[in-house]
Order: sequence, then C-alpha cells, then structure tokens
Amino acid sequence: MDSQILVALSLSVVGGLSTSAGALIVILNPAPNLKKLGLLQGFAAGLMLSISFFDLAHNALNSIGFLKGNLWFFAGVIFFALVVYFIPEPTIAPEENKMQKDDDGSGKDMMKKHRRDVLYSGIITAVGISLHNFPEGMAVFLGSLKGLRVGLNLALAIALHNIPEGVAVALPVYFATQSKWKAFKLASLSGFAEPLGVVIVAYLFPRSLDPEILEGLLASVGGVMAFLTLHEMLPLAFDYAGQKQAVNAVFFGMAFMSASLYFLEISLPKEISL
Repeated sequence: MDSQILVALSLSVVGGLSTSAGALIVILNPAPNLKKLGLLQGFAAGLMLSISFFDLAHNALNSIGFLKGNLWFFAGVIFFALVVYFIPEPTIAPEENKMQKDDDGSGKDMMKKHRRDVLYSGIITAVGISLHNFPEGMAVFLGSLKGLRVGLNLALAIALHNIPEGVAVALPVYFATQSKWKAFKLASLSGFAEPLGVVIVAYLFPRSLDPEILEGLLASVGGVMAFLTLHEMLPLAFDYAGQKQAVNAVFFGMAFMSASLYFLEISLPKEISL
C-alpha cells in the first residue's frame, strides 16, 4: 500500500474515531449538553464552508476555469442531494421524551417494548450515518491526492462533524441496553465506514490523476461539503444552540479555518509527494 493511501487512511481513521469520542461523551454523561453539541456543530459547519468555498472551489475555478469549476462543484451538490434523497440520514437529535418514558411505571412489557423501539432507532441511525460517512472517506482520499494540507483540513472538519453523530448512535443504544460497551461499539463501527470509503476508492482511482480531473473532483468534494453543511449541520446547530449563537460559531469556525489555511499554506509546500 503506497504512502498516499496510508496518509488518507490515517486521516480518515481520525474522523472515524471521532464518533467514538461522541460515544464516550454519552458513556461519561448520559445526558449530554445539547447546547455545547450545537455550538460544536456550528463551528464544524464554519470549517466546512470555509474549505468548500475558500479552498476547494476557489482553487478549481482558478485552475480549470469558471464554467468547468462550477459544473464540477454542482455535480457534487447533486450527487450528495441524491444520496440524501434515497438514503435519508436519521435525525440525530436525542429523543428525550421517549427515553424518559421508561420511568413512567407503565409496566415491564411496555418498558421492554419501548427499549426495543429505542434500540431499533439507534441501529437505524448507525446504518444511516455509516452510509453518509462513506463519501466523507472519499473526500479525504481525494483531498490527500491533492496534498497534505487539503487532506488535513478536510479530516479536521469531518472529525468535528462526526462527534455529535457518535452521540446520536450511542445514546439510544445505551438507554436500551444499559451496556456502555455496546453503545461504544456500535457508534465506533458507524464511524469506520469512513476509512472503508478510502480503501475502496483508493483502488478505483489511479495514483496519478490528470491535474484537471483532480481539481474537478475536488470541486465536487466542495459541493458535497457545502450541501452537507447547509442541509444537515446548520439546522442541527440552530436547533441545539439557537440561531444567534450557532451563527457566531459558524463565523468563528470560518475564521479559524481561514487562519489555518494561511498558516498551512506558508508552512507546507504546495505540492507534497506523499
């Protein structure tokens, strides 16, 4: 396995492990602070938007022209819109009302049925998140083909985005089974669809893509990230943290990523052979 694949795989494993970090939040505190999760999601949304527009799309427009760059970008938007349409991601908001019904004293049979329902919702959430993590692994791999800087930025933003997803999987599983290990295991497995995406895509794409095609594919990754941010991350941040604070977190994330893009630009060579 060559060094490019190893680097992309390592970066995607970090993203996969971040769902495990979300599961640890549940294990250590079964009633996580949703406002903090919302702020984290808003911050990650800012990172994603900054990468999408200031890095990936910007470079594609400069490299392959305005028309081609936009066509590739919106191809990514349409691709992920179709993914969401045919495989909708389950809501990742913890179903507090359902989980509190366990204490209503409505009988053991009702409690068992309710626990089964909640466990099923956790499993469905894990499956949905796994399917959505797969194209994120593809994005990290393509970014790593471009250079370490792009791969690192994508991996960071995706990793932060995956923490609330780990919470979403682990919380209902922990409630239904009372097993910290099962909650942690299922959340972690859902995250490892991301490095699986790297492994599969690594064998579909040649190591040395035509530069124009690579820039186009990265513009498509920018479209995927932009759609993911606007369709899934921002609404969740608004729900958890409130519109005003979520927007502040978004702009803070954008400023943070813009600064990191600058410092990585001056500290790493533009073309890195991995």
